[in-house]
Formats: sequence, structure tokens, C-alpha cells
Amino acid sequence: MYATRIPSPVPALFPDFLWKGATTEGRVHLTFDDGPHPEWTPRILDMLGERGQKATFFCVGENVERHPAVFDRIRQEGHSWGNHTMRHESGWTASQFSYLRSYLQCEAITRSGLFRPPYGRMSRSQARAISERSLIVMWDVLTGDFDPRRSASDCLEASLRHLQMGSIAVLHDSEKAAPRTMGLLQGLLDHFDVQGMESVALAMPRM
Repeated sequence: MYATRIPSPVPALFPDFLWKGATTEGRVHLTFDDGPHPEWTPRILDMLGERGQKATFFCVGENVERHPAVFDRIRQEGHSWGNHTMRHESGWTASQFSYLRSYLQCEAITRSGLFRPPYGRMSRSQARAISERSLIVMWDVLTGDFDPRRSASDCLEASLRHLQMGSIAVLHDSEKAAPRTMGLLQGLLDHFDVQGMESVALAMPRM
């Protein structure tokens, strides 16, 4: 089970994490996890570029190594990017040593200063170690595009119901999520156009 909107007590338990951006009128933060993907990331970049919107891509190190040209395009087109571990490990099952090694390997490639734990899962000791080097970025809106039980319209309806100014919304540039992500993103961008809203890339500490 998961909630589209993170329950309010959760961010209070981890105040050093970034759960939401500045509540500037009309601005939100679209983020994409698990790429870069050779097919879906370029399509997402095309859609964002056509609307003049920016996003943040939390990249898996192995995928960056496989698709360096796609990663370069993310950077060249004015988006932000972050570390999503080397191999998409869950901090709840990986040892402290292996998880931090995966983080460091990915950080050596991405050099971003932003980190998002896969599945949002890591231990407090892992978080303490990583927060010494990177800003840990979570979210307040989980779109559900990873869930094959939902349709793109289901994800869009739920996301629009909970999206607020400054929201950090999680989408995915992956094969698994693509059947929902593309329709969801199209709907979000259409909504932004109508409402005069803007998706802004998160600031990168090392830029």
C-alpha cells in the first residue's frame, strides 16, 4: 500500500530531508527515477522541451554507464540530475557497506550532490552517512506510475488532487512505468499550460 500524498507526520520525522520545494506561486518540481532509459527518457525530454518545462532525473549509475548520451542530454537541456545508487538497491535489505559503496560509485559518475533512495528506503545510519555529502530528496506526491494496477488517468487524477505549490512529484523514466508515465506526463503538462504553472528543476548543491 502507498499514499499519493505523503502523510504529514512523516516529513517531521526526517526534517533534514527535502520533502517539498519553495512554495513559489505556480511552481512545482517534477522528478523522474530509475533512468536514463534509451527510449523513454528521450521521449520525456522531448515532451518537457516542447513545453519549456524542466525536471530532475534521479539516475541509476549502471544506466548512466549504459546510456551516457542520454545522460548528457539531460544535462545539456538544463535539467537537474541526482544519484539513485549504482544498482537500485533497497537500503532495507543491503548492508551498510554495500549500500554506501553503491551511493559513492553513482556519485562519482553523477557528481550531483542530490540523492534519492530507491523505493524511499534506507536506514537511519545510511541516511546520516549520505547526508554528510548529499542532500537527500524525497517527495510529497507519489504519482503511482510504477503501479500496473493503475491507469494513466488514475495516476493523473490522484496527482492533481494532491499537487500543491512547491510539490515534489515522483514519476519514472523506465520500461515498467512507461504505459502510465507518458499519459500522466501529458496530462500534467496540459494542466500546467492551462493553469500557468511551471515545473522547475531542483537546485544542485554542486552546480
